[in-house]
Amino acid sequence: MANGRRDFLKATGLVAAGLMLPNAAHAAEASPWDQVPLILARIVPPTFPDATFDVTAYGAKGDGKTKNTEAFRKAIEACNKAGGGRVVVPSGSFLTGAVTLLSNVNLVVSAGATVKFSTDPKDYPRVFTRWQGIECMNFSPFIYARGQRNVAITGAGTIDGQGPSGPWFDYDGKRGPDWDRLQQMAVDNVPVTSRTFGSGHFLKPNMIQLYECQNVLVEGVNLRNPAMWTIHPVLARNVTVRNVKVYSRGGMVDGCDPEASSDVHITGCQFDTGDDGVAVKSGRDTDGRRIGVPSENIVIQNCTHLGRWGALTVGSEMSGGVRNVFFEDCTIRKGSSYSAFHVLYIKTNKRRGGTVDGVHARRIKASGVQREAISVTLNYSLTGPGFGPIVNPTVRNITVEDMTVDGASYAWSLDGLSESRITGMSIANSTFTKITNATPKVKNATKPACTNVKINGKTVT
Repeated sequence: MANGRRDFLKATGLVAAGLMLPNAAHAAEASPWDQVPLILARIVPPTFPDATFDVTAYGAKGDGKTKNTEAFRKAIEACNKAGGGRVVVPSGSFLTGAVTLLSNVNLVVSAGATVKFSTDPKDYPRVFTRWQGIECMNFSPFIYARGQRNVAITGAGTIDGQGPSGPWFDYDGKRGPDWDRLQQMAVDNVPVTSRTFGSGHFLKPNMIQLYECQNVLVEGVNLRNPAMWTIHPVLARNVTVRNVKVYSRGGMVDGCDPEASSDVHITGCQFDTGDDGVAVKSGRDTDGRRIGVPSENIVIQNCTHLGRWGALTVGSEMSGGVRNVFFEDCTIRKGSSYSAFHVLYIKTNKRRGGTVDGVHARRIKASGVQREAISVTLNYSLTGPGFGPIVNPTVRNITVEDMTVDGASYAWSLDGLSESRITGMSIANSTFTKITNATPKVKNATKPACTNVKINGKTVT
């Protein structure tokens, strides 16, 4: 099954290893940034027929109390059956359980509208999903689609997951046995449809998950209070996340997590998150290698990060590989509750395997960073029961240009493995001030090539 799915994804262009790499004969003079215009030219947001399906016409009531799950389902199915269009949520407060999107449907949350998700786990039936990088049958994400084309979530309204009001954060302290069991199932190659969780178990759901979808747009909406990762494209292609505001508190509440996805543009967004802002992933350990699809050709531009952990994080679930990630013209600063732990955070360990090749950052401004501004570690969180074999990861070709950081514990920390050194890092035209420890940490890694780099006013030679 995995091989067939991987072959399909290759045939449709999701796995395009090497297609955008410069010819070897010209690699020396080429900049990795030359790829960005070509990537962006391929990313074309979907468009929709001029037809409107108002959820209130299908029985929805915006009183904040009536559960509108059936009305949303009927409106989406009618829109899809008619050939597509806009499913409109008008002004009001609309309570619902899981919402499943279909092809050619744009779910429009109008200004003045709030879609509020039920806090009852029974309102989220089991679906085929991923949980922390491992495929399983689990709670439906609050908004879910699988295998659809031309899907969107747009508008100036609010989608409120009500995460802190539900049972979900209590699950964090109870999930251990379920999480251990899922990891062991992956090692034992248990069929995905037999990895059954959901109701009665404690693996909480994502907010928006678009699984094996092509031509995806999430634009303009205010996303608040997820139970887990907020925007989660998985095995998706041609994805635009634009002008979205994410507000989250709690654990495992990243802003946007493209996983095993290709041609992704994240732009103009604000991430006020209790966890990573953007976290690029590609599956975990044995299961990630089984699927074997990388995240690649991902461009993050003009975003503001006000949250914790990494503004841009790669991993730790990166077993399918990550390549060609571009991070530019972004601002990291203290928000109302948090300040970032890292500007750029690449994390993996000895069980992940896979290769991170090509993470590039430029014109980044950051202040008040709590830990290392740039942190690359191959020794991340190797704790708990041993699941699967040791398969050392590879991390290489990280470039940083025009980064300005005012306040951090270290400018950078590279923490590789004796069996797998971090290589190919370069830093240019960058300034780090108010750095507590002026000497960067480098272990089992090639020292970065530095050009016009200053730490606390002194040039790094």
